[in-house]
Amino acid sequence: MRAIFALALLAACGGSQNTPCDASADGDAVDAAPEATSDDSGDAADEIDAPVRPANTFRLVAANITSGNNQAYEDPGIRIFQGLLPDVVLIQEFNYQSGTLRDLVDTAFGTNYSFFVEPTGTIPNGIVSRYPIMNAGSWVDASTTDRGFAWAYIDLPGATDLFAVSLHLLTSSATARDTEAKQVVSLVQANAPQGAYIAIGGDFNTDATTEAALADLGAVVVVAPPFPADQDGNTNTSTNRNRPHDWVLASPSLDAQKVAAWVGTSIYDDGLVFDSRVYTPLSDVAPVLATDSAVTGMQHMPVVRDFTISP
Repeated sequence: MRAIFALALLAACGGSQNTPCDASADGDAVDAAPEATSDDSGDAADEIDAPVRPANTFRLVAANITSGNNQAYEDPGIRIFQGLLPDVVLIQEFNYQSGTLRDLVDTAFGTNYSFFVEPTGTIPNGIVSRYPIMNAGSWVDASTTDRGFAWAYIDLPGATDLFAVSLHLLTSSATARDTEAKQVVSLVQANAPQGAYIAIGGDFNTDATTEAALADLGAVVVVAPPFPADQDGNTNTSTNRNRPHDWVLASPSLDAQKVAAWVGTSIYDDGLVFDSRVYTPLSDVAPVLATDSAVTGMQHMPVVRDFTISP
């Protein structure tokens, strides 16, 4: 991580307000929002080489940051989303007890974001996107019934589009996760559009970077260090920060487009594992509170990676 502190905090990326979309009852994404891009390309302060998130990049985040007792999104997770400014989120436990999912997306991300949620399962996976979702669906996970493997084909700006898959693998054993990973690889190889970038991410519940599930996923995405880390260099994402549960993995063509992640006044060369308990300065990620990552029932830490959009 290279922390570079600026005299002036640069404006956060935004996007034009467009007609929102919802997921239909049968799980299809409909009325995807028109294309929007980051508009944080303002000049950096001349006095210091302040980090600037280029306008031709996009941010992928994997997040299982529900909290409380009901595996649903509450204010702490919402604030973390608001502070990290993702463009595409591979989200787990996509439930909201304070309103509809459209309300959750509007609050956490913006009314110009599209989303897909699996139509069945008690803790469904989903995908949230600043960019239009051209097609989406859910593959059955043969190992469990409370979620599947959510996927979306996303119209990125530029020449190459994104095929994203959101996973929540089982906690029961490394063998069970390996079985699921093999199924995902077969499904991606059979269904990913030719030439598209591929991203696979989410809560894998992996206990080590050497698990067979990760090795298997390496058939379609890059699984190799250096991995995203927090400001202290910790790459683990479990609540107690001793297990690498969560991942954003990219196909070789997308991984070749990776760039350092800019968050506020700091740059993270290999991406960021965000933990509000250790992150400084929190002004970089307003309105996040220092206690958000430690709130009762908080699942894991989100993973942030940035990539260049192909011209």
